[in-house]
Amino acid sequence: MNTLKGSLHLDKTILVRINSKALLCLVDGEHYPPVTKWTVNLLEQFSQGITSLVFMGGTEKVSDAVEQLQPESGSYKIYTPKDKSLISTLMKAIDETSPDMVVDLSDEPIVDYEKRFRLASNIMSKGLSYIGADFYFTPPQEKMILKKPSIAIIGTGKRIGKTAVGVHISRLLKSEDFDPVVVCMGRGGPPEPDFIDPSVLDMSPETLLEVADAGGHAASDYWEDALLGGVVTVGCRRCGGGFSGNPFASNVIAGAELTNELSQDLVIMEGSGATFPPIHTDKKVLLTSAGQPIQHILDFMGEYRLLISNLVIVTMCEEPMSNSRKIQRIYEGILERKDDAKIALTVFRPEPLGDIKGKKVFLTTTAPKEVRSQTVKYLEKEHDCEVVGYSPHLSDRKRLKEDLSKGLTNCDILLTEIKAASIDVAASTAKNQGCDIVFLHNRLETVGGNVENIDRYIIDLCKDMKKR
Repeated sequence: MNTLKGSLHLDKTILVRINSKALLCLVDGEHYPPVTKWTVNLLEQFSQGITSLVFMGGTEKVSDAVEQLQPESGSYKIYTPKDKSLISTLMKAIDETSPDMVVDLSDEPIVDYEKRFRLASNIMSKGLSYIGADFYFTPPQEKMILKKPSIAIIGTGKRIGKTAVGVHISRLLKSEDFDPVVVCMGRGGPPEPDFIDPSVLDMSPETLLEVADAGGHAASDYWEDALLGGVVTVGCRRCGGGFSGNPFASNVIAGAELTNELSQDLVIMEGSGATFPPIHTDKKVLLTSAGQPIQHILDFMGEYRLLISNLVIVTMCEEPMSNSRKIQRIYEGILERKDDAKIALTVFRPEPLGDIKGKKVFLTTTAPKEVRSQTVKYLEKEHDCEVVGYSPHLSDRKRLKEDLSKGLTNCDILLTEIKAASIDVAASTAKNQGCDIVFLHNRLETVGGNVENIDRYIIDLCKDMKKR
């Protein structure tokens, strides 16, 4: 704590963060106005100044709180919600007075946990930090590294189909004469950014097995993107992730710098779970899942992710992962938080990268066991095969080995996603037992939303970037 003017105490960390910053202060009428004004005057001394106050309500202590908070010198403007929502009033104050940071001087009952997360999401969407008595939210780092048009694929969590969507976008752009390079970041990425060009490398199961045998993570996202998408990829690693999406540590900046030296004409930065690449991109596509808790999509820092994105893709919009009522609540909730949001409601369909017709198949996946029946029926109907073995345990090596030991000996083909233990356990076991190996892609299909043609929308986004 830092002692100021005798008995006054103000946290030293706060002083450091507000130093040389122009501040917008959130205030309420539950505090006596002289106390709030005393604090505002104090903040003026240790910052660049106060641009505005946003009055959040509450007149328990005194009815003319706003009048008593007026500055003597007219140095700041006071905004009150009146007929508008608090969020829209705050956004107006930010746009008109251009603060560097928002300081929260309010308290219960005017603001609660839920409201503070909403405030944080909207404040950060403007590129500003939000600080209070014992919290500090700041937007993720976005280094200006890339010298080419760029698009980021970010998410609201793990196991929602991010890599499948990344492969979809890569294939789509290739078909439209773009030449994209994908920069991936994952928990199992390489210690130094690793470069893969599928045009000069044999992208076969044998190659991935050799990588795994040498100690590499051959099921890392950048291998999956290169093999399934047929695009050049750069693999990176990250550790940890914060509320707003920043990694604790990563080598992604070095990976992004590498793309500036390549011949490709567009960069796709692919996030990891709910963690963002710490790189500025021209556009953002947000991926979320109807199977997630609604709060994770609409509240906490899910709202922040919605606000900064150009397109929202909601995956798994079908039974048993979700239901029509929940999907509608998600759709309407997104529009409540961002009324101009572009939303695509989607499902995944399994797409083998090889011929499995007439074969006995053992399927390994990270998809939950609840979708087993649906997936098996689709594969058997569309590809005229017989699925005689199944494991949803690619992320659990022990249980995966148990599943394989029970059923793989009766199969012709191992059909597997490129995830987790798919290479070092599943593919290795299949090879030792003489089974062929076919990789599986989860193809994206649109089933609703307010985007008439998701592929056209993505292409137009990228063409617009290229023009600029």
